[in-house]
Amino acid sequence: MRIHILQHVPFEGLGSIEPWLTARHAELSYTRFFEPYWSLPALYELDLLIILGGPMSVNDEAKLPWLVQEKAFVAEAIDAGKAVLGICLGAQLIASALGARVYPGPQKEIGWFPLQAEPLSAEAEVFRFPTAIKAFHWHGETFDLPKGAVHLARSAACLHQAFQVGERVLGLQFHLETTPASALSMLEHCADELAAEAGQAYVQSETALRDTQESRYQAINGLMVQVLEYLLR
Repeated sequence: MRIHILQHVPFEGLGSIEPWLTARHAELSYTRFFEPYWSLPALYELDLLIILGGPMSVNDEAKLPWLVQEKAFVAEAIDAGKAVLGICLGAQLIASALGARVYPGPQKEIGWFPLQAEPLSAEAEVFRFPTAIKAFHWHGETFDLPKGAVHLARSAACLHQAFQVGERVLGLQFHLETTPASALSMLEHCADELAAEAGQAYVQSETALRDTQESRYQAINGLMVQVLEYLLR
């Protein structure tokens, strides 16, 4: 099983996904766009493409020209029928690669906030989220649903939190892979964003984030396993 990861910044990695894949003897490869020399793999070799998060916008092509190549690669992977998982920026990249608009949301959403699963017909062959779960969020942009996508989840701050395209493509605006260590890494690199948004309804304080109970991470990491098992079924 070969998994390729598109990584945008050093401090947003696989989190809980990595030990799960390693325990299953998956072969992991990376395209790290923050390094001076990067390359993209041959699609025929891949079983799953994971697109991670990052603080940039999918619309930053003038500043970050590699976004053009990345979006083209994501579109090719989807067209080739590959399993694709997009997390936060990764979900926005899927949406953009499929022609949907990505733009600033009505408010930033940073911290632990509830998700609500969208009502789905019994016949819908899609991943089904729990009726309600608190997930970890860190985003300021949102997106329109790509054509043909099934809306899977929302939150009070952000309508489009999760979607599925076809049988093997999932976009998650939130983070289920977050561990205490990866949350700390994000805090160390992005705490200025918390200070700038202090007092906003959907932005928690650094103190609150640092005091998160272990059980919350365990709950979302367990749901991440379900997502991975669904995509690799």
